[in-house]
Amino acid sequence: MKRILILFSHPKFEKSRTNSVMVDHIKDIPGVTFRDLYECYPDFHIDVEAEKELLSAHDVIIWQHPFYWYSCPPIMKQWMDMVLEFGWAYGPNGVALKNKTWLNVITTGGAREVYCSAGSNSYTVNEFLRPFEQSANLCGMNYFPPFAVMGTHSLSKAEVKEYALEYVKLIDLLQQGLSLGDFKKCAFLNDIPQLKTQ
Repeated sequence: MKRILILFSHPKFEKSRTNSVMVDHIKDIPGVTFRDLYECYPDFHIDVEAEKELLSAHDVIIWQHPFYWYSCPPIMKQWMDMVLEFGWAYGPNGVALKNKTWLNVITTGGAREVYCSAGSNSYTVNEFLRPFEQSANLCGMNYFPPFAVMGTHSLSKAEVKEYALEYVKLIDLLQQGLSLGDFKKCAFLNDIPQLKTQ
């Protein structure tokens, strides 16, 4: 079974209805290591060696975060800047993460239809996530499309729970070795039929 590391960052987690429900559903799944980066590093002083050890011990790395200003919260960028070092994560001898899986689990206030060339945000979520995709490519990792919960402000409690249950199913599929071939044409992992609970 694949081991999964979830690197979570949300500077206002206590106010996040959607992320709270999602985290409650997945944080205690066997084989999953859940890390709240703001809780671990309130001073932003990242323990680089400890984080490298965690990365080495896991097969799938999930970056879970709200989509702040078309990117991630600052501690996640700080984490990447400090931990994904030349000669370890990338470069001629940087093969520590090679063939591991990388994906983003994001929440957005904006609905799916505003993330396109004709929408108010002008670009797709996948286009905004290109820095993550290229970072994964540079590290020799397998980059998967994101799992996205969009339009969070208008979701009912039942809809939020449905997304959380889909997230649980996604974790299970990833532990079983979900491959890129399973969803090559999907913009979001949400779109794969295996996640539908009904």
